[in-house]
Amino acid sequence: MITTDFGDAIATRMRSEHRALAARWFERLLDILPVDARDIFPTNSLLDHIPSLILEISNYLRQPEGEAIASNTVILDKAGELGALRHAQQASLHQVVREYQILGHVLVTFVLEELERTEMAPMPAEAIQLVSRVHQAVGVLSQATVEVFVGLYTRTIADQATRLDEFTRMAAHEWRQPLGALQFGVRLLREGQPAAPRDEHTLSVLERNVQRLVELTRKLESIARVRSNGDNAVLQAVSIATVAQEAARQLREMAEARGVEVRVADTVATAVVDVGRLELAFVNLMSNAVKYSDPSKTDRYVEIFDGDSDDGWLHIHVKDNGVGIPPASLSKIFERFTRAHTDNPATTNVGGIGLGLSIVEDCVRAMGGFIAVESEEGQGTTFTLRLPARAADH
Repeated sequence: MITTDFGDAIATRMRSEHRALAARWFERLLDILPVDARDIFPTNSLLDHIPSLILEISNYLRQPEGEAIASNTVILDKAGELGALRHAQQASLHQVVREYQILGHVLVTFVLEELERTEMAPMPAEAIQLVSRVHQAVGVLSQATVEVFVGLYTRTIADQATRLDEFTRMAAHEWRQPLGALQFGVRLLREGQPAAPRDEHTLSVLERNVQRLVELTRKLESIARVRSNGDNAVLQAVSIATVAQEAARQLREMAEARGVEVRVADTVATAVVDVGRLELAFVNLMSNAVKYSDPSKTDRYVEIFDGDSDDGWLHIHVKDNGVGIPPASLSKIFERFTRAHTDNPATTNVGGIGLGLSIVEDCVRAMGGFIAVESEEGQGTTFTLRLPARAADH
């Protein structure tokens, strides 16, 4: 383990120099990336993001066995806000990743400089462990930023695809009537008196182009029908428990830090599903359960199990014994930017911007399913995912 004196000394120095380190990071970023200084943090309120992250890393170095950095929702939300900012600025994923690479390099360089500057002579293993913790902390924060950035980028693409689908359906519908009128008009002209050679040529050109537009419209209608059926998802036959366990693995450190037991029933069914969307839904639901666990309870848990299936539908439940959801908020918790616990003292330090459950609903709807919620304040919450049961040879 890192000696207390050594870890404290480096952490204290990093804390006192956190703004200078942030300035060093800023200068390196401008040297390497083709970005304008005003585009990195356009407002004064955003200037504290990197200094705040460096402060949190220094706290982690000082108390490595304390609450894990991966469970600090406040600082993770701040890292997430950086991802949202970069998405709004239309930055590239390369820039986001590179920013954290630079931050890690700046902090490790600082540690090495401090070792040379001071007379402390830690064991090599202690120095290696300290540098490893710097990289670990930077990696956790980088992941939080990238997840938000990629999530918003994916949602942007999905929204654009939805708008394109809506335009395709609308255009195909609206074009059908005037094209039908043009076809009818050409037919009437053909049935009249014999046309002069010149007029006949014009009618032939008109007829061919109208027919091409009719065929194009039919193709657009076919494309719209295919996309609206939701058949473009990558479906796999998989154990629901396996997907849930993978989601639980991603949240293990966060759950352990808050004393929340994650339980996945072995009996959860095997089904053909869009694994990516189902995993994202589980991650958001379980993350919420951990965030809003009830600190007054000694036994805190979130569990995933299946219920009775009926009429070709699978019922999957995600249940916790957390603080519960206020009745007045139940009807709007799936709306974007909605937070249900703003007045609960037990959740004062829980950050977030209210997108998690709207993402869950989007995922479930994209899989052709529905989601319902039951909750009682002080007792807990149960979300029920109702998904279509597909045969394994789908």
